[in-house]
Amino acid sequence: MADEVLIVDDDARLAAMLCEYLSGNGFSVATAGSGRAGVEALRRRPPAAVILDVMLPDIDGFEACRQIRAFSDVPVLMLTAKGEETDRIVGLELGADDYLPKPFNPRELLARLKAILRRRSAPEDRRILRFGRLEIDPGSRAVRIDGADRPLTSHQFDLLVALAENAGRTLSREQLMDRVKGEELEAFDRSIDVHVSRIRAAIETDPKNPRRLITVRGAGYVFARYQDDA
Repeated sequence: MADEVLIVDDDARLAAMLCEYLSGNGFSVATAGSGRAGVEALRRRPPAAVILDVMLPDIDGFEACRQIRAFSDVPVLMLTAKGEETDRIVGLELGADDYLPKPFNPRELLARLKAILRRRSAPEDRRILRFGRLEIDPGSRAVRIDGADRPLTSHQFDLLVALAENAGRTLSREQLMDRVKGEELEAFDRSIDVHVSRIRAAIETDPKNPRRLITVRGAGYVFARYQDDA
């Protein structure tokens, strides 16, 4: 059965183009022309992924993303205005898995969509990564501290696993993006910093003074190998 993608966009011409393109690449597609309609459609029939525009006629994409994250961890790819870095950062902070600025090449959208779906459908991993009170379970894609779940988006979870698997080793932003997305991105893509900030909010006792996920100035990030008291 084909994966279903829900497109939430009030631009009927763009939505029709995406429907035709994605349908031709093995997906089934549903559409919604407003933020509220998109949220309700997702409640009724959860899709494999959501393509969510920021500019919508009722509630905007940010609010729609916030409402979606209140009841679902479905992968969300946000469409933002070209050059609006603030939109991208806000979307990631609200739980979007990825973003794509308009105008975009449909092939790039397809590649990003497949990437976030691959992360969800990866073979079950039976390892448990333990670091003191912190437990990372790649198989169930869960993060727990003292047994309590700490929610992360799929992109943030994969980023955390990449860091934890290389505990004690500094990884640059370029290395992290390549490991998580499987494709080269611009060296100064700052979205990595937003994701790290959200991970810290979930796993650090004091996110402003992190002891698990440390910034190495001018080099990248390192996940602490020993953190029993963190």
